[in-house]
Amino acid sequence: MASNQTALPDVEKPQETVLSGSNDNRYEDQTMGTELTRQDINRVAWRSMLLQASFNYERMQASGWLYGLLPALKKIHTNKRDLARAMKGHMGFFNTHPFLVTFVIGIILAMERSKQDVSSIQNTKIAVGAPLGGIGDAMFWLTLLPICGGIGASLALQGSILGAVIFLLLFNVVHLGLRFGLAHYAYRMGVATIPLIKANTKKVGHAASIVGMTVIGALVATYVRFSTTLEIKAGDAVVKLQSDVFDKLMPAFLPLLYTLGMFWLVRRGWSPLRLIGVTVVLGIVGKFAHFL
Repeated sequence: MASNQTALPDVEKPQETVLSGSNDNRYEDQTMGTELTRQDINRVAWRSMLLQASFNYERMQASGWLYGLLPALKKIHTNKRDLARAMKGHMGFFNTHPFLVTFVIGIILAMERSKQDVSSIQNTKIAVGAPLGGIGDAMFWLTLLPICGGIGASLALQGSILGAVIFLLLFNVVHLGLRFGLAHYAYRMGVATIPLIKANTKKVGHAASIVGMTVIGALVATYVRFSTTLEIKAGDAVVKLQSDVFDKLMPAFLPLLYTLGMFWLVRRGWSPLRLIGVTVVLGIVGKFAHFL
């Protein structure tokens, strides 16, 4: 006896939604970006002169840095989500010498064009940019500026108006030559090393992370000033906590602890401006209470 079988309607399986790029370390569009022309690099170099136009203590030069990169990023990233992700990444903390910033820009644009890992780009930006701050200070403020100023001043003392002209001319020939020359050189160098970087992406990313952490550690030891004046007295013996305990335990021990404390608070959602306020209050209270 044949039984009538009722055909069950086809039930469509819900399609899985793939959120590309939300937690991934790679851009969605992995095709090579559009080649940047000489005019594109020159435009970026001109815009880099506004690096410190929106300087602040929360992100330092981040706004000016992104402003300089933006025309090139728009040309490289035709995918809007990739462009948004790149812009967000480049709004992170950044600080370097304003005259040498184009060297960093050239390298980063080459990495952006080849769609390197986001973390590698950001780590490289910090690793290359931070040391250039000290190099630029020594090169420009401690060497070039006194030389050009001395030549211009000697002419001015003789009553010649050419003193100011020669000073501005000499200084800016070197300054602008380096600004534009380094932008083109760094971009060409970055493009030339793209095949090597692509073949060793994990190694490059790991190396950049190590260099970035090393630079951050050096910045903590160099720029974070934190010491205590507290003493422990036992009879006639006086033990100074800073020089007799902390410095012998590990140099810059207190700056490291304070930096780790700030990092912990950032991870808990505290804003950098709030942490700056805490630092100011702690410094004032510590000074008047005589423990800092």
